[in-house]
Amino acid sequence: MNETGYLSYNGKRLRMGYTTGTCATAATMAAVEMILTQKPVHQVQLMTPAGVDLVLEIDHCQLSLDQASCSVVKDGGDDADATDGLDIYATVTRRQDNQITLDGGQGVGRVTKPGLKIEPGNAAINPTPRKMIQEAARQLLGPDQGVDIVISVPGGEETAKATQNPQLGILGGISILGTSGIVRPMSEDTWKESITLEMQQKKALGLDKLILIPGNYGNDFIADHTHLNPDYIVQMSNFVGYVLLEAMRIGFTDILLVGHLGKFIKIAGGIFSTHSKDADARNEIMLANLALLGAPLDLLQAVNEAITTEAQAELILAAGYGQVYQVIVDKIKARVLKLFKFRAPDIHVEAITFLSDHDVTVMTKPLEELEAIWG
Repeated sequence: MNETGYLSYNGKRLRMGYTTGTCATAATMAAVEMILTQKPVHQVQLMTPAGVDLVLEIDHCQLSLDQASCSVVKDGGDDADATDGLDIYATVTRRQDNQITLDGGQGVGRVTKPGLKIEPGNAAINPTPRKMIQEAARQLLGPDQGVDIVISVPGGEETAKATQNPQLGILGGISILGTSGIVRPMSEDTWKESITLEMQQKKALGLDKLILIPGNYGNDFIADHTHLNPDYIVQMSNFVGYVLLEAMRIGFTDILLVGHLGKFIKIAGGIFSTHSKDADARNEIMLANLALLGAPLDLLQAVNEAITTEAQAELILAAGYGQVYQVIVDKIKARVLKLFKFRAPDIHVEAITFLSDHDVTVMTKPLEELEAIWG
């Protein structure tokens, strides 16, 4: 990419990459051109939906009279991208009519559940890259020729284990993705979109309840200490406010939040993006609530100097102020209800928060009642 292929993030200059959809399109263009010219193709130029002009290198060319195959190496730029470095292959076979078909081969996942943009049974090639691939092939072929296109990704099945595909019911490989054709480093948009897709899928399966967790701590707590139904679980990462409002929009009526106090204490203070880059007022929120309970100044000073919520607990429990944790979980619920107040006042919200190294688990209702709803 040229100089336009960079962006600034937190003061750093980061290189953008290109999506699996862009790779599949470029590989298809090269394979079609090879069939038409009966010559190898080493580069392809294409315009992405974002308006970025790319020149991509073509690898692993194989050619016969009616079939061609080649690949493009996925480049995620400076993004933390699980698919970076994979070969995205297109195998194109000439047809006797003018139809263009598109399917996934080895390493491309297949949709098994409803609720996504792709119907069950189809290859996980999302609408934008599907359109890009087919339109690029048609432009090269003209109106009278047709081809069968198969996109494959060696290693895609193993790589998919590091993505959300298994939770979404996409089995056997990665998805061919990309609405813009470009990977923007540190972008949260794709991550948020995948969470929305997971919630939409659960709704399509008939579920009207959710259990929202930030990550693995919540998952482990639910598995080890409760009889809550894991089918309701969605990982929301740090995007608490976004996910709550999306859950409202999609139509869920009962929401249970389960997470470690280190994350959830921020919600008690009205912070709905819990990544430390956005806000970190854990100490201030804890100190304010301890002070309202009448905690002495020496305890407040010691808690303020503690590095983690786990370290704070040592001091708080020893001083006899463990009731602060119930206050905090009740405020978590109150903050979420306030978020919904004028948008969806009928949504039912409960919360559980806990510490891992201390005997602290607090919830807005007894566990038996929560399990009766989300069990």
